[in-house]
Amino acid sequence: MPIALDATYSAGSQLTGVGVYCQETLWGLAASHPEQKFLWFYRPHRLLRSLQTSVPGNCSRRLLLDAWPARADLFHGLNQRLPKWRPSRAVTTFHDLFVMSGEYSSPEFRERFAQQAREAVRSSDRIITVSHFTANQVHQLLHVERERLRVVHHGVKIPKPRAAEPPKERIVLHVGAIQTRKNIRRLIEAFRILPNDWKLVLAGSAGYGAEQELARADDRVRITGFVDEDQLDDLYRRASIFVFPSLDEGFGMPVLEAMAYQVPVIASNVSALPEVCGDAAILIDPLNSDQIAAELKRLSVDTELSKKLRELGLERAALFTWDKAARQTWDVYCELM
Repeated sequence: MPIALDATYSAGSQLTGVGVYCQETLWGLAASHPEQKFLWFYRPHRLLRSLQTSVPGNCSRRLLLDAWPARADLFHGLNQRLPKWRPSRAVTTFHDLFVMSGEYSSPEFRERFAQQAREAVRSSDRIITVSHFTANQVHQLLHVERERLRVVHHGVKIPKPRAAEPPKERIVLHVGAIQTRKNIRRLIEAFRILPNDWKLVLAGSAGYGAEQELARADDRVRITGFVDEDQLDDLYRRASIFVFPSLDEGFGMPVLEAMAYQVPVIASNVSALPEVCGDAAILIDPLNSDQIAAELKRLSVDTELSKKLRELGLERAALFTWDKAARQTWDVYCELM
């Protein structure tokens, strides 16, 4: 029988980190196991959008309804939830629990998220987490036995060099939704230490608390909104510094992307970011604007440090591949089938 996956968040062109994970996992499994049949399930609000792209030959689309069980050997919920019917074997991926651990969303959303998370862990035979940090959170906040937890890190693609690379500019880049959790307010405060010819580029859609986070932004701060792959590629190639002072991350995919583009990284020393960054980034206390500012100033003038971080970052990024993630995900399936 086939393996079913919730492909809902892979549909569309404006993918978040979860969407990229879903897309890479779906296609990676299909490519590495051509003998296996896969059912890609979409919730009603995304099914039509999914029809804009083709699917591999060993995959087919289905509508995911809570009252309509799938005939499959195993069901994998790729985004922290399962359908209300109980699959015979179930795996759920948990990306983060910041909604439960901090004041980073509305009370209504927090309550709905927590309920879905609890229902998912009750019905899951195995739970994949994208970091050891998230595994610890699932264990502590949702009381899941460690025997059911498996860590599968995200991957990243190393970009191919261009024939003519754009020149580096005095750009400090941040990639991610503009929201309270991302700590944009302190980043803007710290950025002011740099000379006037530097620009801060915030690439990402507005999220919870965006208005307050951007209250002190001036004309040196460029707010792009959502950027597509080509625009993001161009920003990474032109940026001189990447800063990610997030207060809570289940993984932190943008830091790996910056490293893959050989942009020196400053990142928070909390949540999953030290696990992802290793020794390839400058780690800072995200609550200390002065420390963020000091490291920004140091990196803006210290060419040797910048060169070292570019080299270390590329080496670090090469350790995280989507092929490896697909293999480890398949290993989880094999435990159950």
